Amino acid sequence: MFIGHALLAFALATVAAERVGVSRERALRYGLFAGLFAAVPDVDVVYAPVGLLLESVATVGPDVFWETANVIHRGPTHSLLLGTVLALAVYCWAVGTRPSRVLSLSLAAVLVAAAWLFSGPIGGVVVSVFALAGFGVGALATRNAVGPRPLLAVALLGLLSHPFGDLLTGSPPPFLYPFEAMLVAERIALHPDPTGQLLAAFAVELGTVWLAIWAYTRHSDRRLLDLVSPRASLGAGYAAAALLLPAPTMEQSAHFVFSVLAISVVGAPVRPLSRDVDRLRMAVTGLTAVSVAAVAYALAYGLL
Repeated sequence: MFIGHALLAFALATVAAERVGVSRERALRYGLFAGLFAAVPDVDVVYAPVGLLLESVATVGPDVFWETANVIHRGPTHSLLLGTVLALAVYCWAVGTRPSRVLSLSLAAVLVAAAWLFSGPIGGVVVSVFALAGFGVGALATRNAVGPRPLLAVALLGLLSHPFGDLLTGSPPPFLYPFEAMLVAERIALHPDPTGQLLAAFAVELGTVWLAIWAYTRHSDRRLLDLVSPRASLGAGYAAAALLLPAPTMEQSAHFVFSVLAISVVGAPVRPLSRDVDRLRMAVTGLTAVSVAAVAYALAYGLL
């Protein structure tokens, strides 16, 4: 789901930058790096190889492995507190003075030490990768003429917006880690029916993508309606899936997600090897087809 987080941060940063009078080119640049920062918390997927390396074969049964995974994934890297500290560390490094860089490294060390203390060695390694990824995005932004203050803003937006997106699709992350206080105790319920919950969450994801597309076209002098091919209407045929496929839920959604996303192929160009392929038109047409397919499926499911 990190793509949805990244696109939302991109859209928010781009629009916000425009509101404060930033040029279109810079607004898109800030949006790009906000999106990259929003993807950083999901580097915690490294828990898998790290867990296998740090534990012996004898102790890593499926139950033990997944218990560790559930603690680490959407754990320390999704903390608002750790995200804020990492954003400040990246900012201090970008300032470039010796005292600021000493402070930057000190903040990074505090992050790793806290994770190691509260989540063990696997947590320490995961947060080390989290910090390195944040510094990597910060270095890339600096090379692309993003100053320290805008860098701090996009880092905070990206890192702190990510955890809230997970409230729709899984257990709430520990927003206040390493403290045990719970900011949000349960996943947000958008619909009482399990399939309705999945469809509602998928609609939010699609809305996020549309928001990002709108933000981009707003800054590139393209009209959304001009980017949609009539072929997108073919997505309506996906309504038949409500009869052919088992009703999906958040726990069993792969068959729905992969099949509905496959509808985006209608956006592919008739002549894929042509040099005149409009990639934005292809993407928007595919997204429209998926959106039509999701609506058609929801209507068909509701009538069953």
